[in-house]
Parts: sequence; structure tokens; C-alpha cells
Amino acid sequence: MKERMSLSVEKISQQLVSAIVVLFGLYITGKIYMAGQFVLALACLAILAFGVFVYTSSRAYPYRYLFPGLIATLVFVVFPIVYTFAISFTNYSSRNLLTFERAKQYFLEQTYTVENGKTYAFTLHRDGHAFRVRLEDEQATVYVSPALALYKGPIVVEANVPAPGDAPLGDPVDTKVLISYLNNLKLVSFQLPNGQLVSVTGLHEYAAVKKLYKENADGSLVNQQDNSVLTANKKTGFFETSAGEPLTPGYTVQVGWAQYAKIFSDTSFSEPFLRIFAWTITFAGLTVLFAFSVGIVLAVLMEWDALRGRAFYQTMFFIPYTVPAFISILIFKGLFNQNTGEINQILTFIFGLHPSWFSTPFLAKSMLLIVNTWLGFPYMMVVCMGLIKAIPADLYEASAIAGSGPLTNFFKITLPLIIKPMTPLLIASFAFNFNNVMLIALLTGGRPDFLDTKVPAGTTDLLVSFTYRIAFEDSGANFGLAAAISTVLFIMVAILSLINMRLTKVNAQEAR
Repeated sequence: MKERMSLSVEKISQQLVSAIVVLFGLYITGKIYMAGQFVLALACLAILAFGVFVYTSSRAYPYRYLFPGLIATLVFVVFPIVYTFAISFTNYSSRNLLTFERAKQYFLEQTYTVENGKTYAFTLHRDGHAFRVRLEDEQATVYVSPALALYKGPIVVEANVPAPGDAPLGDPVDTKVLISYLNNLKLVSFQLPNGQLVSVTGLHEYAAVKKLYKENADGSLVNQQDNSVLTANKKTGFFETSAGEPLTPGYTVQVGWAQYAKIFSDTSFSEPFLRIFAWTITFAGLTVLFAFSVGIVLAVLMEWDALRGRAFYQTMFFIPYTVPAFISILIFKGLFNQNTGEINQILTFIFGLHPSWFSTPFLAKSMLLIVNTWLGFPYMMVVCMGLIKAIPADLYEASAIAGSGPLTNFFKITLPLIIKPMTPLLIASFAFNFNNVMLIALLTGGRPDFLDTKVPAGTTDLLVSFTYRIAFEDSGANFGLAAAISTVLFIMVAILSLINMRLTKVNAQEAR
């Protein structure tokens, strides 16, 4: 009886928790829908429905353990990829952030001060956690606003003559407080009983204003001051004057494959893109070559029987891998400093050289390769040491009987037997360094910059850092173009990953 009761209580508690989760999920979905994100709300609703099915149906029992992982994959992997791909087909940028309706509303909310219109002195009064505004015209007519939360806006509210029974206002805030809220007050316009609209025009003054633009039946906007007309250009995402001059803010529109075409067809962009692409391939390839070369040579030395203190050397060579990469990079940035860095001080003392590591393109690229080799060789060394131990000792004994030396053993036995199982790791290392944005960002920032480009691009930029600069450093902050480059990078890395998986599979089959 007690076991039945405990099972019943447990089942009820599980159902209660499930109901709370479902209600919370519906609440979040409703909030997303109210924010205007219909597709995202529909996706959330589908995931919620699938979750309810998985955890209530006996047929879907095995999926209960996979469901959290599937959701995490959808949210943190699939969604960013799909969202980035979708953005790449738009003109989304710092100048085209809004939707069409919101951009149009921005223009319709603009006002201008009426010439020879009435002015109103105003004071700001606290009302609990909110504020109220008191307006007074030249005839001493007083208008009072309702309680306002000044962090909201832009808004239009009514201000009326206070009734005799209304509670009196408190003391007005001092000038310091008024100044701190002045930008918020600029977002608040008041509609007076006579229909007049007033807005802030000074520290203690409201004045009569009118709407600057009026919408026509065809969707164009007429400027009520000079009768000029703004027309929405659905191709560029801007409201334009009759002369074709675009006005900000713009709005987001679909541009098809234009961003991808720009990568390869617009010379102002394609030229630095191709140069940076070539350097990215070179950087990733040379990094893998140098790190593997240093790693395998040290691994062979660590397996030398006559070497004493092997454990000490292994520990010292592995230290660069244990130190966080960003710390090592910043240390090297100080060491390579042109004026105070220890490397330049040593070179000046011994050879009389004073290299400009950060301002000369060739030296900056060399510095990147040196630092990245330092960061990467310990991993290569450890992997190669493990593979060398798997090589049968009989091969080296036979080679010694044949009179072969260390170089012959290395190139005829060690390297051929290591390179095949190392190939997937080398490809993975190439793919990682293809997108090694942390090294570029912390050490050179992509600089020195090209002098013959209109877009922000540097001689040491990789495609990923170039994408970042296009998205966040360019004056236009072209997110759509950056998304297109990111998609191209994703395809490249995906191809490398497929090759890596293929080679891993082939090696595993041969090992059997």
C-alpha cells in the first residue's frame, strides 16, 4: 500500500513538473510571438510539442536521453548556421538594422518646431518611482501630465489642466536631475486639450511642434516643411529623396546572392579578399608544417636511448601547451615590442639589428608563424612520441645491421610510419589554424593594413579576422557581407572536416 502511494505521489509530482515546464515554454513562445518573431515562435512551439511527445509516449522512450543533446545541437549549432546563412542574403548592416515598418515609423515620428508657435515653461516632479511634467504657457495656463516612466519612448501622451481635487505636485527636481533626464524627456511629446503637440526645445522649455512627414496613399512620405517626397527603395533598403539620396535609418531587404557576388566581383573587396585568402592558406599550411617538423624532431630526440634527463626535457617542452594560449600570445607581444622588447634588445646588442615586427608585413607574418609554432609544437611532439613507441624495434635493429644512420632511420622508417596516422590530425590542425582568430586579434590585430583598399583589411588578417573587421570595424558594419564570408568559411572548414573523417575511416580500416 505504501509503495503504491509513493509511486502515485512520484507520478503526480512528475506530471506537475511537466505541466510547469510546458506552461513556461508556452509563455516564452508567446513572448517571442508578441515580439514579432513568428518563425522563431513556430520553431519553439514545434520543439515544445516534440518534447511533450518524447516524454509522454512510450514509443519515444529511447529518445528521452537524446532529446537534451538534440535541443542543444539545434540551439547552439544548427540555429547559428541557419541564421548566419539567412543574413547573408540580406543587406543587414549598421545602416540597415530596422524593419521596413519600423523605419517608416521613425520618419513619421519626426517633428519640427512651429514658427511663431507657443512656448511652455516646464518643471519635472517626482511621483513615486515615476515623474510628472508641469507645463505653463505665457497666459499662466497650467497643464500636467500623468505619471511617466521616462525610460520608455518615444511616446505621445496627453497633458490636461489639473482638476480642483487633484493632489498637488511635489517640489520640482533640481537642475542636475533634470539634465540627467533631458534625453528621456526629448522622447516624450504631449498632446494638449486644444490638439496642439509640444516637445522639448530647451532645458526648461517645451514648444509647439508638428509632424515632419505625412504618409501618402502610395506609401511615400511628404515633408510638410518643404513638400519634398521620400520614396522607399525596396532594392537598397532606404527611403530616398527625389534626387536619389538615401536617408538613414535604412531597413533590411533581401538582396539574393549579391553579397556572395560582391566577394568575387567587386574589385575593391575581391582584391584584398583574394590576398587574405592566399595568406590564410599559407599561414595554416606553414604553421602545420613548422609545428609538425619541430614536434617530430623533438619526439625522436626524446626517444634517444643515450639521452639523460628525458623526463625533465619532456616537461620543459610540454610547458608551452599547458599555459593558456592568450597569455603566451600577450607575452610574445611584449617580447617582440620594437622599442622595449627583449628580442629587439638582444638583436641590437649582438647584430645591430632593430626589426619593426609590427609595421613590416613580412616581419609581422614571420612573427605570427614563430608564435604559432611555439604554441603548436608540444601537441605534435606528444602525439609523435606515442606513435614512435608503436613502431616495432625490429625495424631499427635491422636498419642498424644494414649500417644505416639516424637520418636514414628517420626518413625511411620513422617518418613514413608516422605520417599516415598523423594525416587526420594535421588536417584538423590546418582547419583550426584556418580560423585562428585569437592569435591575430591579440598579436597584430590584422595589421599593418593594406594601403590600397577601401575596406578594413590588413596584411596579417586571416579570413575570419577580416570577416570580423568587415562586420564591426567598417564604417557601414556590413553584417550581411560578413555573414556571406562566414558561410564561405564554414563550407571550406566543412570540406576539410569531411576529408579528415574520410582519412580517419580509411586509416581505421587499414589498421584492422
